[in-house]
Amino acid sequence: MTDAQTHDWASEAVIVRRFWERLGLPGLVDVHVHFMPERVLRKVWSYFDSVGPLTGGVEWPITYRAEEAERLAVLRDFGVRAFTSMLYPHKEGMADWLNTWAVDFARRTPDCLHTSTLFPEPGAEAYVREAIESGARVFKAHVQVGAYDPADELLDTAWGLLAEAGIPVVIHCGSGPAPGKYTGPERVGRVLARHPRLRLVVAHMGMPEYEDFLTLAERYEEVRLDTTMAFTDFSNRFAPFPRRSLPRLSALADRILLGSDFPNIPYSYVHQLEALERLELGDAWLRGVCHDNGARLFGL
Repeated sequence: MTDAQTHDWASEAVIVRRFWERLGLPGLVDVHVHFMPERVLRKVWSYFDSVGPLTGGVEWPITYRAEEAERLAVLRDFGVRAFTSMLYPHKEGMADWLNTWAVDFARRTPDCLHTSTLFPEPGAEAYVREAIESGARVFKAHVQVGAYDPADELLDTAWGLLAEAGIPVVIHCGSGPAPGKYTGPERVGRVLARHPRLRLVVAHMGMPEYEDFLTLAERYEEVRLDTTMAFTDFSNRFAPFPRRSLPRLSALADRILLGSDFPNIPYSYVHQLEALERLELGDAWLRGVCHDNGARLFGL
């Protein structure tokens, strides 16, 4: 990390802290942060650098490209008091290995919410049960990258276990920044019809099918949405949130959660906060989104 980066990130930390201090918060709770084995993360970064199809052909510079310890230090300087380690498989046989890594990461990173993942494969029920028993507090599902149907029968028992345990699942199921074979609200709706108490947290506000996923949240009281990349200048270029739905966003004030996609974002962390503030939904809404809703969900 260069001295210029150190200065930039340190200066940004002052602005981020000023944001949540003004709201009277003890810090931020970010439900969409990526930590994973370093060699896996570097492959993810390489994919973004190559402007692969899943990025929608959009240039995607990684703003917080640094070693693990440095990334943790940045989050803590920002005042993020709890965060996830979103990790996800793209093929069979990978989820269990990632979950083993996540156990160790959570043990050595007390401010990380122990995160696990899953994939539709024989044995998914067993390793999901094991992850729950080992203390997992949140799961990550990535329908776009994994290219799987969330309503696949191979996942049905796992969804049931997670619903029964009340463990939230942050799920990338919207069709942004590029659609996948199984993205969109319809298949997730099938999962919720079978498991209405499942605590799904729809990543990226369901971008670009925002209104369809708001409808699911209105129908199922345990469905939440995270703000990851939504409302930012970057996303507004290709998937702007419809202003006509701001009243619905306001009405769901207790079920919107801060997400950032740190470190894999092509702009500054503070811009996500500023994008939320300029929605003009009020300080009470911001307090819930940036801290209180996540703190309540995870019992912080």
